Amino acid sequence: MSKELKTGIVAIIIITIFIWGYNFLKGQNLFDTNTRYFKVEYTNISGLSESSLVTINGLKIGKVVAINFNKEKDKRGQLIVRFAIKTDFTFTKKSIVKIYSPNPLGGSNLAIVPSYEGALAVSGDSLKGEIESSLFTSIGERLDPLQEKLEQVISSANSLFINVNNVLDITTQNSLKKSVINLEHTLVEVKRTILSVNGLIDATSLDLKESVKNTKLITENFSKISDTIANADIGGIFRKAEITLTAANLMLAGIHKGEGTMGKLVTDDRLYNNITAMSKELENLLREMKLHPKRFVHFSLFGKRGNPYKPDENKELENRENK
Repeated sequence: MSKELKTGIVAIIIITIFIWGYNFLKGQNLFDTNTRYFKVEYTNISGLSESSLVTINGLKIGKVVAINFNKEKDKRGQLIVRFAIKTDFTFTKKSIVKIYSPNPLGGSNLAIVPSYEGALAVSGDSLKGEIESSLFTSIGERLDPLQEKLEQVISSANSLFINVNNVLDITTQNSLKKSVINLEHTLVEVKRTILSVNGLIDATSLDLKESVKNTKLITENFSKISDTIANADIGGIFRKAEITLTAANLMLAGIHKGEGTMGKLVTDDRLYNNITAMSKELENLLREMKLHPKRFVHFSLFGKRGNPYKPDENKELENRENK
């Protein structure tokens, strides 16, 4: 065997050992036929690193062997995690690989949530990845909107304090001090008023007791009156009143028709005409007595008679008086 052939065989063995050692250090055993490799794509690996554990239902079955950026243009910035599984446990391509944190202070691991529907997953397949919310992540997600609201409240409070400082100048502060002093005096006056009212109430308490007592007596009297009214024959009284009203209506109807003396007096015009004529005659008589009293009362020693009544002369005298 030539030296060149020996040198080539040694070089091939050295290269093979180097490749095997390099992959072994990365967690890949090229001579292990049971090891399977899968890929998962994430936008954020949340503290996952190479050599992180891979578990199924809490059982360690492998580890992460590589984490690289995706070289596709439309997926730049995304991460591809490659992990190895050293078990013959089978699951389908619909299984989900979650990134989770076993404790708040430790790193992240991968947990396979197996699915048994569809085609079986084989070495080299890409599985669907998800990130399980940790305690701190959940707290952070809840605190983020609270932080925004708190910042808004602080900003509003800052603006409010600035406005208050602008409003509360020296003049306003003096006015507020005077207002507080006036309020104190007002409270003192209110206290005095309350004391006066309490004294007035104490002084009039006896009168109030007497008033309450009289009110009680009045209530008892009203109760007796109500008992009397309740015992009275209200129905009979109303029936008698109804009969009386009916008789009154019949009487008024007869008067309206001209029946009886009252009816004739109310409906017959002759009585009115006679009274009017009699009033006229009485008026003429009184006027005649006023104008010629001697015609009615005559006294003479020589037997002279009074002037007789003359209608024309009487009218002439009336016209003179009217003028």
